[in-house]
Amino acid sequence: MDINICKYNKINKFAKILHKYKYNLNNGDILAGTIIYKEHSGFLVNIGTKIAGYLPQEEITIKSITNFSLSNYLFLLNTTREFFLITKHSNDKQPILSIKRLDYIRAWKRIKQLYLEDILLYLKVNYLNKGGLTIYLEGLQGFIPKSHIESKNLYLAQKVITNTYIYCKLLTFNDQKNQLILSNKSAIFSLSKHKFKLGELVYGKIILIKTYGVFLKIYNIKALLHVSEIGFTYIKNINIFFSIGKLIKVKIIHINIKQGKLSVSKRNINI
Repeated sequence: MDINICKYNKINKFAKILHKYKYNLNNGDILAGTIIYKEHSGFLVNIGTKIAGYLPQEEITIKSITNFSLSNYLFLLNTTREFFLITKHSNDKQPILSIKRLDYIRAWKRIKQLYLEDILLYLKVNYLNKGGLTIYLEGLQGFIPKSHIESKNLYLAQKVITNTYIYCKLLTFNDQKNQLILSNKSAIFSLSKHKFKLGELVYGKIILIKTYGVFLKIYNIKALLHVSEIGFTYIKNINIFFSIGKLIKVKIIHINIKQGKLSVSKRNINI
């Protein structure tokens, strides 16, 4: 049997069921329907009711498209799928439908699952600005703050990181505010072959010296030796005791896997 005839029969059967049971459509319902006709700024959808549903062009996709053209979505004609019922037109009660909002709901469900399972992601970088990197996850825009980009990748970001891929993990999200924050540092930490332990003695290479402490690289992970953890007496000038590139022995006192950071101490350590 011809595929189009099968689709037609299914929709007619659905229409008869709606009519028989006088089923009422409510805002927020998920409906099955077939896209049957292209209009100037949207599509008509047969959802088995007397009045065809309407799919506006702005409700087709969650993707951000600069030069949107309805003609690029002609492949949707004669396809049967699910739609989200937004509302009914105040005048003729025509159901206003959305694919975007249904995809949005499902995308957030998948994102929440990825967060719970602490999944390592490998995502394409779309944009770069002074604050960090913009990526897309499940069709939704996310952001990797500059503070959460591992130093080597940050250097790359200042050059040609756009359209390349980067490891990251979900840091936090808010589906009500449509906020999605990720961390490259957390991903790099999880990829480290060395399994860090509290109280472990390790050697680190000094990469940066600040007034408040010294930054080290330990097995390619950045660690902070705060000035208060250098010794038991106040140190006015850290530069007297430390220099860039020097290897020092420290003890791990805090591990922040989510932030991809280590805190270390030099107290009570025999050199």
